[in-house]
This record gives sequence, C-alpha cells and structure tokens, in this order.
Amino acid sequence: MDDGAGTSLFPLHRCKTLHLVRHAQGIHNVEGDQNYKAYLSPEYLDAHLTPLGWQQVDNLRKHVHTCGLSKRIDLVITSPLLRTLQTSVGVFGGEGYTDSMDVLPLMVANAGNSGRAAISSISSPPVMAVELCREHLGVHPCDKRRNISDYQFLFPAVDFSLIENDEDVLWKADIRETKEEVAARGLQFLKWLWTRKEKEIAIVTHSGFLFHTLSLFGNDCQPLIKKEICKHFANCELRSMVIVDRSMTGSVDTTTNYPGKIPSGLDLPSDIADKKKLEKEEPHSSGFA
Repeated sequence: MDDGAGTSLFPLHRCKTLHLVRHAQGIHNVEGDQNYKAYLSPEYLDAHLTPLGWQQVDNLRKHVHTCGLSKRIDLVITSPLLRTLQTSVGVFGGEGYTDSMDVLPLMVANAGNSGRAAISSISSPPVMAVELCREHLGVHPCDKRRNISDYQFLFPAVDFSLIENDEDVLWKADIRETKEEVAARGLQFLKWLWTRKEKEIAIVTHSGFLFHTLSLFGNDCQPLIKKEICKHFANCELRSMVIVDRSMTGSVDTTTNYPGKIPSGLDLPSDIADKKKLEKEEPHSSGFA
C-alpha cells in the first residue's frame, strides 16, 4: 500500500532500468533549431552528426565511464538512423580497434563523414537497432533512414536482425505521424522491452519520440516529478529511469529472490517456538511410585 508521502514498493524483478539518450547534434539541428522549415530540406536526408555533436558524444562517453554506467548496461538499443547509430557506438562502444583484429568493428572509419577512427565492439554491450524507437515518421527527410544494407557496411557489429525491410517503407513523403501515433508507438516499444531478458538497457533515440512517449507517464506523481519525466531532452542528454511492470506483461523470473525454508522444517514466530521448546523439555511421569 502506498503511504501518504508517496512512497511505494515494487518487486525488483518486475522493473527495468532504462538509460534514455537523445542523439547528439545532427547537421539538421543547426539550422532547424532556428528555422523549423529547414527540416524539410532534402540536404539533411538521414542527417549525420556535426563536429560539435561528436564532442557531445565524447563528453557523454567520459561520463558513462566515470560513473561506472558503461559496465552495468546489458544492451544498447538504437533507432536505425545515422545520427543515433553514431551516438550509440560513440558513447557505448569499445576502444582501440585496429584492422588486424579478427572481430567486426561497431563502426568503420569515417562512417557518415564522421572523420572518426573505427570503433571496437570489444568490451562493449551489444548494440541492436529497433524501428519502433524512431523519430516522427514522414515528411522530414532528416527522419528517413537509408537502406539497412548500407548501415550494415558502416556499422558491421550492430545487430539489424529485427528490421524486416532493407528499404525504409515506414517513411512517407506526404504523411507525417501525429503526436498521438508517436506516443502509441512508444508504448508499443515499451511493451516490447518486457520481452527482453536484459534488466539495464540504454536507449538512444530522438527528442520527439522521447517527449511524446514520456508525456503519457507521471500523472500520478508530484508535479515536479512529472515535469522531470516529460521535459524535452537536449542533444546527447542522458536520463536514467525505472519502468515497472504493473500488469505482468513480462513473465520474467527473479534472479535474486530466494524461497527460504530450505531444508523444510518448523517455521514459527519466536515466542511460539520458545513455548513449544519448553513443552518438549518438561519431564514426563514414568508411571512408577
């Protein structure tokens, strides 16, 4: 039962920790932040990160290593667009890749005009691309992805197996998703997360997707908490949140709970146990005078 202060308890195995990240600054953000119509420009098709965006990636990478988060993440989920892929592997990827290694890199050198060296997949959590966490679909060329076969060349160790179509069949030139449709897709994405066994997941996605999805939550919280959950993300901002499964959508087993009473035996409160012990120890009559 929740008390008057708003404190509550919930089983740990029905919770997941989500580390939500908005991609770093893309070339479309520079002009688009000043003039929204710039997002309609074809030159920003599947926009890549700016040099400032890569600096933001470096800063966040340093933070997740300094605070120890990089060692706790079980899985990185990324939207399959160039700017989110670059952010994902730049922040959470390994270091020290050389061509002599017999493992695939997360990113090849200079992928997406990055001017960056290849990024190693060694000592990195797995990175998986998922369509459900894309930005608003349609109209804006910056939100249209390239073919998956192109991405597989640029990001060889990223897992694209959940994406069904090589071409972007979801993006329409003349139809833009509504806010309600984005939010519904966000809920579908969160429901899908419960099918995953991983408990601590980083999700690299987009401002609109995060805002419209998170705005559905926090209505039962204090207003400042609601604001903290829902406010817009800055480029390369990370916020950590816990999501709970109140409806048993997932059927995960706990890895830390222990059943107790093994081996089986009498299990009574201490006062009752003491009484029974005294009764057992009292001398009994032998039946002789």
